[in-house]
Amino acid sequence: MNRKPIVAIMYDFDKTLSPKDMQEYGFISGLGMNSEDFWERSRMNMMNHHMDQILAYMLTILQEAEGRMLLTRNIFNELGRDVKLFEGITTWFKRVNQYGEKVGVEVEHYIISSGLKEIIEGTEIAREFKEIYAAEYCYSDKNIPIWPAMAVNYTSKTQFLFRINKGVLDVTEHNGLNEFTSEDKRRVPFRNMIYIGDGLTDVPCMKLVKSNGGHSIAVYSEDRNIADSMLTQGRVDFAVRADYSKGSEMEETVFAVLDQIRAVNRTMELHLAHKSAAECGAEERQRKVWVEKQQQ
Repeated sequence: MNRKPIVAIMYDFDKTLSPKDMQEYGFISGLGMNSEDFWERSRMNMMNHHMDQILAYMLTILQEAEGRMLLTRNIFNELGRDVKLFEGITTWFKRVNQYGEKVGVEVEHYIISSGLKEIIEGTEIAREFKEIYAAEYCYSDKNIPIWPAMAVNYTSKTQFLFRINKGVLDVTEHNGLNEFTSEDKRRVPFRNMIYIGDGLTDVPCMKLVKSNGGHSIAVYSEDRNIADSMLTQGRVDFAVRADYSKGSEMEETVFAVLDQIRAVNRTMELHLAHKSAAECGAEERQRKVWVEKQQQ
């Protein structure tokens, strides 16, 4: 019996699953700062030190917390409890998984975010994801953040698509990621991928998935101009409000894509079966011709 096709749904986090940047829910307010000041100081770090944008905000977190807030992995996790989520998120994963089972596919969920992994791990939905790929600190033996372990920016996000595609999920494994793997041997073909994100930093992933036969969805909360522009520019397939409730447009869209993915995989299975039969038939005909020649 053939294994069910695997469908990977990949999400950005900030403004995709949550209305604001995750740092704004507990960390920034806990420092007595407003979000505008924090992000401006992060921007200045980026400009003054010619830093990657993600590394700049990770540095700013450590600088602003010094002497004002103790930071450990556990404290970051606790900050995740305060992160607000869009409507319907808490039941979304169960509904999608059940629908996938109904139509004959196995659904897996992944985070690919420039936000902080430690905070995401503290949210109530963290257990729903097979992997969380996000920025992360390296910690001392006292559990204090001392150095960036991972920085995920808008271009480095794409490596995780290939990890999911090939089934090389461990970020420390590079040989398997870079080795040639034929399309029919890849764990999750791009045609079985759905990428959901909110902004221009998601475009490389959206475009990569879409151009390889997968599906990309741009979400919006209030202002839909960016999502609509990405749709009209051919960067995504759909522009949908970030409402994950039962019966929402998001649910309808993702369910329709799951239907299409299953249909495409079914036709691919039939094609390969017919091709195999044809090749076997050709080999049998060639064998008969050879036998007849030998008997002459």
